[in-house]
Amino acid sequence: MQATRRWGWTAALCLFAMPLAASAADYPAPVERDWVARDFRFHTGEVMPELRLHVTTIGAPTGEPVLILHGTAGSAAGLLVPSFAGELFGPGQALDAGRYLIIIPDAIGTGKSARPSEGLRTKFPHYDYDDMVEAQFRLVTEGLGVRHLRLVLGNSMGGMHAWLWGTTHPGFMDVLVPMACQPTEMSGRNWMMRRLLVESIKSDPGWMGGDYPTQPRSFALAVAYFGIATSGGSQAYYQQAPTRALADKLVDARIAAPSTADANDTIYQWESSAGYNASPGLERIDALLLAINSADDERNPPELKIMEREMPRVKRGRLLLIPASAETRGHGTTGLAKFWAEPVKALLQQAPRNATP
Repeated sequence: MQATRRWGWTAALCLFAMPLAASAADYPAPVERDWVARDFRFHTGEVMPELRLHVTTIGAPTGEPVLILHGTAGSAAGLLVPSFAGELFGPGQALDAGRYLIIIPDAIGTGKSARPSEGLRTKFPHYDYDDMVEAQFRLVTEGLGVRHLRLVLGNSMGGMHAWLWGTTHPGFMDVLVPMACQPTEMSGRNWMMRRLLVESIKSDPGWMGGDYPTQPRSFALAVAYFGIATSGGSQAYYQQAPTRALADKLVDARIAAPSTADANDTIYQWESSAGYNASPGLERIDALLLAINSADDERNPPELKIMEREMPRVKRGRLLLIPASAETRGHGTTGLAKFWAEPVKALLQQAPRNATP
């Protein structure tokens, strides 16, 4: 394993011990609430007089604030599972809820926050990642009264949001951990698959321009196809489906899986990434930054060497690349906190506390 010795840039393949999982009973009960952002202006110029944002908090209000950001089509509820929260929020764990106030918002268009499917359908403003981050910032500062964050950690879409937090609000956090993402604009297969997912839904006559009485027939197939093609890991899929019969069984189960997802919500969620690009502002990031990716990430393949090109521009940044194995899950690897909880815990122990802006 080769790595530079300075903090400014490290690219490494790292192996580390896996912490034991904790159950939900090991951390305080989550508290959910809604907050309304008044006169929220989107990048399109559209203004919503009231934009409802849902947030889940864990821990006492006196704890050091930590912001955790979910992936596309996700929500706070999707992170409150043994493989994520159970590895992080318990006593002595990396984000011990007895020490930290954990803040997990549902992004615009997801979870229990305002969504197109609630009535506006395609008349809902077409938000982008900058809008989502601005809504998160208003929620944290105006809604929760937080003036400084110890950590911003995000996965996939949430990781890209973390990059934008670092470039837009550089003095607001001590530590940034963007995972399963890159700071550069959408490109290559990552964008192509998003575009094809959206087009496959819109081209279905049952979509009816967004005014469908029932979900378009292509919707479940399109989502299953996208999920298998862009996440899961080649070794893991082969382990699950070493024969055609088992592969067919897996595909059948994916297509038939019950879902409460909505086609318009899904279109908005994936289209929102179109204008993303944190790269121009990387030199502005002040926080200590640990980018975490997996070597088998289908959407952010390390062989493109994008991170090697971009990371030296981050003053105090380094990369942790999780080696591919039968245990990793491609783009979904970082959803399993056991792979990175200990490095994040160590980082928080050593990271200086910046002055509140």
